[in-house]
Amino acid sequence: MRLPFALSLLIGTLFCNAQNKGYWQQKADYKMEVSVDAKNYQYKGKQTLVYTNNSNDTLKKVFYHLFNNAFQPGSEMDFRNQNIVDPDARMVTKTKTEDGKEIKESRIAKLKPNEIGYLKVSNFKQDGKISAIKEVGTILEVTLSKPILPGKKTTFTLDFDGQVPVQIRRSGRNNKEGVEFSMVQWYPKLCEFDFEGWNTSPYLGREFHGVWGNYDVKITIDKDYILGGTGYLKNNNEIGFGYEDEGKKATKNPNNPTLTWHFIAPNVHDFAWAADKEYIHDKLVRPDGVTLHFLYKNNPKIFDVWKKAQPLTSKIMDYFNSYVGNYPYKQYSVIQGGDGGMEYAMCTLVLGEGKLDGFVGLIAHEMGHSWFQHVLASNESKNGWMDEGFASFIEDLAVNELSVKKVENPFLSSYKGYIALANSGKEQPLTTHSDRFDENKSYSIGSYSKGELFLTQLIYLIGKENTMKTLKRYYSEFKFKHPTPNDIKRTAERVSGAQLDWYLTDWTKTTNTIDYSIKSFENNTITLERIGRMPMPMDILVEYTDGSKESFYIPLQMMHFVKENPNANIKRTVLKDWTWAKPTYSFPISNQSSVKKITIDPSGFLADVKPENNTLEVK
Repeated sequence: MRLPFALSLLIGTLFCNAQNKGYWQQKADYKMEVSVDAKNYQYKGKQTLVYTNNSNDTLKKVFYHLFNNAFQPGSEMDFRNQNIVDPDARMVTKTKTEDGKEIKESRIAKLKPNEIGYLKVSNFKQDGKISAIKEVGTILEVTLSKPILPGKKTTFTLDFDGQVPVQIRRSGRNNKEGVEFSMVQWYPKLCEFDFEGWNTSPYLGREFHGVWGNYDVKITIDKDYILGGTGYLKNNNEIGFGYEDEGKKATKNPNNPTLTWHFIAPNVHDFAWAADKEYIHDKLVRPDGVTLHFLYKNNPKIFDVWKKAQPLTSKIMDYFNSYVGNYPYKQYSVIQGGDGGMEYAMCTLVLGEGKLDGFVGLIAHEMGHSWFQHVLASNESKNGWMDEGFASFIEDLAVNELSVKKVENPFLSSYKGYIALANSGKEQPLTTHSDRFDENKSYSIGSYSKGELFLTQLIYLIGKENTMKTLKRYYSEFKFKHPTPNDIKRTAERVSGAQLDWYLTDWTKTTNTIDYSIKSFENNTITLERIGRMPMPMDILVEYTDGSKESFYIPLQMMHFVKENPNANIKRTVLKDWTWAKPTYSFPISNQSSVKKITIDPSGFLADVKPENNTLEVK
């Protein structure tokens, strides 16, 4: 039936409007002026934020993170710390009863009023008009004075008062190595609104999700403090402390008791800094023009490690550039501070009194997040495995390159950790919110180890060359965006031609395990059995008594893909594919020589939870 033209036009218009208009993301441009009362560990600030609503929604409310409010007795972070079975050791004190029983007490619960953290917002205005605000734990709920229409901009202004908590987790003062200020999650930070809606998770010490934008930040503090952090120092020749241009001398006013540090940070979703009176500041200018800054305490015991780590840090950046893509900013800072190691935009805060190998490994991991989180900004709260696991992957590759004794599989510790967790009965799906894991251990092994194995097993599935091409294409297409698990999966599919939805589903959304065994070898016929729920293609190596070898490859039918021979020196036979529903698979050996040994996955890249049944010695 032919519709009237007007009706046809109307239906067509409605249909088009109902379709996905493509990827979008919000934008938040910050200007902040902050004055620090260093003696009392307090600060006051003014914030102007220009917000662009690129979504298709009309926004009547917005939300801000007030992270420092977590460091108060009775906070949700405090309760979580008291009730989880394996609390973070940094966040508890341990005592023993008379009968020798160990008691772990939350450090947050014992904070005094002058030791807590807080962040208070006042005078909130939208385009000059007062908006109603409500503080709910670590979230500020704002009812706007007028809705923000799709495609429109608005300007938020607010005043804020903060107190830096005693160092417990990430943000804080006077950490165990004596650094005075570790200023992370320190300002009212707009929550991200994306295709899933508002991301308003309370802060319990885990991960973040931020809005892309530009930062213009002025920090006024006692003139004796040396700062390092996110962004480019604009008034470097006024500040000095090693930041001044080559051949320039700082033009400080000796009568001014304070200095104002002016930082500009383009296209980031976070801003962090640290400050101490005893920092030594070293610079290393790389051949590509990127300046590496190193800020560490004036402690002779750590000089050797920090000096030796500097050229190694530059080498690591070279490796990451080659693995993924070029670092897009002009500077990166390694700063002593915090409570371990944590990534931030253009910088990391790390503890700095360890041995060289561990220290370099820590830097490698945190710098890896400059690619996987601070350029490829996945939602860490919901998919922590995408940043922690992927950063671990390039970390292990780089550290192996730096090692005198290189190994074929530098990911073995992640395999061991994951297999132990999978066999423990305590594993939870990777789609579990980072704050909702029953145990810290389950979160850590899941996000770091199992997340890393997502990529190592891509090597097993589609080959190393395709996997590394996937990372580069993923970076090229999704940098400065918020990629999702589907984006890395689809990138791998586009690069390789394989179908991988089954892999993403089983590995991240379930706790299905890989468990294959060599069931039998009789009459020159090998029979394999799939015991675990998760399917995989099979690489089989057969070794003969005459010293010869040959391999067999069994494609997984749902992949619709045949991997290139990973070892061109060994003859390979591609067999008929194996379907998921069939639990066993048999194939004959035509070689007349006697079989000595049969091995499933000689590469060791298959995360089989019972590797002991992957080998058969023929006697």
